[in-house]
Amino acid sequence: MSDGDTSTFQRRRLIVNADDFGLSPGVNAGIIEAHERGIVTATSLMVRWPAAESTADYARSHPRLDVGLHLDLGEWICRDGAWVPLYDVISLTDATTVTAEVDRQLSAFRRLLGRDPSHLDSHQHVHRDEPVRSIMTAVARRLRVPLRHVTPGYQYFGGFYGQNDEGQSYPELVSADAMVALLSDLPAGTTELGCHPARGRDIEAMYVDEREREVETLCDPRVRAAIAANHIDLTGF
Repeated sequence: MSDGDTSTFQRRRLIVNADDFGLSPGVNAGIIEAHERGIVTATSLMVRWPAAESTADYARSHPRLDVGLHLDLGEWICRDGAWVPLYDVISLTDATTVTAEVDRQLSAFRRLLGRDPSHLDSHQHVHRDEPVRSIMTAVARRLRVPLRHVTPGYQYFGGFYGQNDEGQSYPELVSADAMVALLSDLPAGTTELGCHPARGRDIEAMYVDEREREVETLCDPRVRAAIAANHIDLTGF
């Protein structure tokens, strides 16, 4: 089979999914820019934050941008080598409380956008652990949408990230060169690439400065050229 063959079993599909839509005006601006000028095809909405309200009109008028639910149960940051909560919404170990909060955030999503989410995931991947995993899996099956890390047929890549586990910054990991190299090694099938673009510094978090670099990379013409050169289908969920 020739190198240029793009038959079904060889085909590579890429979903570029921007987390944290609705977190702040700056995050919203970065995601919108990376969608309109760059390669972002999907985003995951945090419904608890005031800036979520301003996403509704945009999402409704830009149907090519898939919008999923980014379940928000808390955030943790590394301080002096230990992970501590920046905020928490509920206890992650109480299944009844988790179920109620998932239902509440799903209802808020439907109120904002007037439709179900195109996919499901969670802030800082808390749904990888029980009982959140089982609860979110059941919701995904009911809605018939993919759940990150769980639904077969969707492989998740989280390596486009400019920090290590202790919060040390490595901006070269979110450079255009890094993205081009990543695209050349993209496996067959459907890959969801996570990203966190933003403009400005209007959030309190560990990951802030690197978000601006992500916008530039996601909008870099060399990245779009690499997608074409590697015969990658840029798609949504």
